[in-house]
Amino acid sequence: MFRILFYLVFILSVALASFGIILSSRLRNNSRSEAFSTLLYYQVFILTFGFYGIWGQVLIKTFLGSYISSEALNRFSNIALLMGLPFLVFAWLVLIQFSSGLSGRKNPKWFVPGFLLVNFAILFLLGYHFSVNKAGNPSILMRYYFIIFNVVYSLFASYLIHLSGRSRSEIHEHDKRIIAPFISLISFLLSALLVFYTDQQWLALVFIFAFFLGNIFLPVYLSYGTLVTVLNPEPEEDMPFEEFCKKYEISPRESEIIREICNGLSNKEISDKLFISLQTVKDHTHRIYIKTNVKSRVQLITLVKEEKLVTNP
Repeated sequence: MFRILFYLVFILSVALASFGIILSSRLRNNSRSEAFSTLLYYQVFILTFGFYGIWGQVLIKTFLGSYISSEALNRFSNIALLMGLPFLVFAWLVLIQFSSGLSGRKNPKWFVPGFLLVNFAILFLLGYHFSVNKAGNPSILMRYYFIIFNVVYSLFASYLIHLSGRSRSEIHEHDKRIIAPFISLISFLLSALLVFYTDQQWLALVFIFAFFLGNIFLPVYLSYGTLVTVLNPEPEEDMPFEEFCKKYEISPRESEIIREICNGLSNKEISDKLFISLQTVKDHTHRIYIKTNVKSRVQLITLVKEEKLVTNP
């Protein structure tokens, strides 16, 4: 039974990782924002850690457990985890850079080298302790390293997003209220699972599934739930919105919906504001996608940015 569950979780991990990478690549290609490039890098680093550092441990214990001693088994699994931690460090760094990009802030020049210096010094100390203290259990130290710093850096990333200014931010207020707490919530959930972690194999599979599922939240939300705002264009280069509507044969009601999408409103909020049903909003949005040849809100907003429209009444 465990083997079936093991293979199922592994297949789901591969599927979730692939889905996250595909969505992140699509976001980067559909938007000129540097923040979406860093999102792709974050997905690559965090998912590499997931397979190398986390799945590496589980695979070693599962397939080598009956062939080598328990001491050698623990040592090999700890080496796999330790070798995967640099990918985790880079993932944390890119997550903070991504949050800074969304918020319109720039980190000081010393931030990146300082961040890497501190974290790799900690990894060096962990590796040194692992090499000299053969009787100990370094996996506990590495576990609490993950718990503490994952919470700290996730809270810092959430803080950057939450405090982004309207004028510089590439993210709508509605998005901030969702993305910022979710980054912290996912971090706390994973850390809680590790705090109560035991050597039971089923609990390891629960943590792995939660890890991969939680870490594709950002690309999924930014692809399907986002209200990413349009950056303010230069007035002298603006194309009258009426001309845009004529060009794509947009009806008056559809033009109102485009305005509200670009202003960052969700379908429900548009429905309430325009006093129409939610299904009507969805129907109009679908027709807008067909007329403008886009497939998502992100692509529609990107088109508006490229046309340099004035969407505010």
